Amino acid sequence: MDVLFAIALVVLLFVALASGLWVGMALLAVALVAMEFATSRPVGDSMVLTIWGSTSSWTLTALPLFLWMGEILFRTKLSEDMFKGLAPWLERLPGRLLHVNVIGSTIFAAVSGSSAATCATIGRIALPELRQRGYPEKIAVGTLAGAATLGLLIPPSIIMIVYGVAADVSIAKLFIAGIVPGIVLAAMFMGYIIVWSLLNPSQIPAAGETMSLAAKLHASRHLIPVVLLIGAVLGSIYSGLATATEAAAIGVLGALVLAAVEGSLNWKTFVGGLGAACRVYCMVGLILAGAAFLTLAMGFVGLPRHLAEFITALNLSPFALVLALTVFYLILGCFLDGISMVVLTIGVLLPTVQAAGFDLIWFGIFTVLLVELAQITPPVGLNLFVLQGLTRHDLTYVARAAIPMFFLMLLAALLSYYFQDVILWLPNRM
Repeated sequence: MDVLFAIALVVLLFVALASGLWVGMALLAVALVAMEFATSRPVGDSMVLTIWGSTSSWTLTALPLFLWMGEILFRTKLSEDMFKGLAPWLERLPGRLLHVNVIGSTIFAAVSGSSAATCATIGRIALPELRQRGYPEKIAVGTLAGAATLGLLIPPSIIMIVYGVAADVSIAKLFIAGIVPGIVLAAMFMGYIIVWSLLNPSQIPAAGETMSLAAKLHASRHLIPVVLLIGAVLGSIYSGLATATEAAAIGVLGALVLAAVEGSLNWKTFVGGLGAACRVYCMVGLILAGAAFLTLAMGFVGLPRHLAEFITALNLSPFALVLALTVFYLILGCFLDGISMVVLTIGVLLPTVQAAGFDLIWFGIFTVLLVELAQITPPVGLNLFVLQGLTRHDLTYVARAAIPMFFLMLLAALLSYYFQDVILWLPNRM
């Protein structure tokens, strides 16, 4: 009976999500049904206590702060300055200015924490410049779709904060663990651009005027503000001077100073950034609250136990378990956003993951890599929606352009299984 009831709840959840109901409200509704029929506990008291416990965490305070920092920077000239600073150094590299998509996304990811914000910010400045200079539209859109997902992997990362809270692991260690995979994935994207450019040399515009080293160094001055902000945020965490939450506050202050220095900070941009950050966090907070209550309800129903028993009965090897989880998250990514994927599954999967002997820091990075794939997986790929709005191309065009990046990211996720020690090397030395 428990198994049938659990299956009915899962079906009800997918029906609620497919109906267009807000994700957080869908989770709460299904949890209410489960608690009403699976336990005699007072549903109202359970819901209040669970929601308060899941949303009152001090660690979670870093999330709205990083969101606010990203919104402030989104309203500055940071992306334009990055293009000016990077372009002179890429003229002689195969693919030339296409690499701005990757390097710009990598840099902005280190101060935004959001894939969508990275995609929108870099896309607004890079795509018009690349189009104006004659670069192929499809490769420009595709590489940006993939590179912008680095906003989830390179710290500070909103998804890592959510995972850290859900799995009760150190967010600072998660941040540090994301550095090497983030750099490797960026290098894989750049490698693809180089190979594609060598195979299609006629589609890459001719190099511009050669600049002297002194001129390149002079142009690089535009990168100084973002480098200083990255150093302040990440340096305070890695040096042990600040927690992730305190570093987020430093980031907000630094972003406000940058905006004021360049003259883009006024009352309108201040209120706009704060309002946008509040709206996004309210959405995230509702999802977290609903997922926490649903996790409690599923515990009473016995779904985690049944799932763990089912996977244990399969007697999968660790790598087979990784493959099964990869397929599982790829399917979820077609229907759910990244935050929903994490909060819905981590509580259920952690016992199985721990029984398989996986380090929870490594599993966090592995999960983030799979969540990144969801950003470019139709029909609910957030980066695809952002690029559709920026370019006015239809969703299928953007999705097709991002296919090579999808397979590179899938390869990176699977390779992470064989290089767990590399991922854990930095966090183990904290």
